[in-house]
Amino acid sequence: MKLAQSLLLLFAITLFPGCHAIRITEPQRTATEQLLMSTATDHAVRNIDLSLLKERKVFFDQSYFDSYDDGYAVGSLRELISKSGGCLVKDRDSAEVVVEARSGTLGIDSRDALAGLPELAIPLSFAGQVQSPEISLYKAQKADSVAKFALLVYETPSGEFLHATGPLVGKAKFYHYKILGFLNWRRTDIPEQKPGYWASSASRTDAEHAKTSAPEAESFNLNQRRN
Repeated sequence: MKLAQSLLLLFAITLFPGCHAIRITEPQRTATEQLLMSTATDHAVRNIDLSLLKERKVFFDQSYFDSYDDGYAVGSLRELISKSGGCLVKDRDSAEVVVEARSGTLGIDSRDALAGLPELAIPLSFAGQVQSPEISLYKAQKADSVAKFALLVYETPSGEFLHATGPLVGKAKFYHYKILGFLNWRRTDIPEQKPGYWASSASRTDAEHAKTSAPEAESFNLNQRRN
C-alpha cells in the first residue's frame, strides 16, 4: 500500500511540476549608459596637468559639482590630484591649496533611425489590442555621452589665484546597427564594449598572476634542491 502511494505521489509530481520565478532588480541606468558616462569622464580628465599640487596639502571642494552619476567623476578628479603628488586633506582649514571643481554637463544624447515598420498597436475586436513585431530592413541606435568639467585652484586662506584648467571636455559613443533583422555590429570607443575585451582582459590577468607566482615557485624549487 505504501509503495502504491509513493508511486502515485511521484506520478503526480511529474504531471504537475512546480514553478518558480527569479526576481531581478535593475538599476536606473543600464551598464552601457554608465560606461558611456564614465568613459566620457576618463577622456575629459586624461590630459590635465596638476603638477603644481606636488607635496602640497589639498582640499577638494565639490560644492559646485552637481551632476547625475557624479561619483565616478569626483573620484577620478581626486585620483588625479593624488597622482599629481597632492596630499588630500579632509577639511579646508588644514589645507594649503583648494581645488574647486564645477560641472557643465555629464549626460547622454540618443537617437534612432529605422527603415522598415516599427512596432504597432493593432486593435482586434475579439482580443483587445496586440503589438505587431518590428520589421527592420535597417536600424541604427546611436548614443553619445558628453562630460564637461573645470577646475579652479587657489591658495588658502588668502584665496589667491593659482591655476584654472578651463573647460575639460570628453566624449564617448556607442552605435549599434542592424540589417535585415539579424545582422548586427557596433561602433564604440568604450573599451569594455569592444569585441574581445573581456577575453584579452582575462589573458592579461592570467599573465600577471603567472608572473607574480613565478618567483614563489622558483623559491620553492630552490628549497627543494637544498633539502
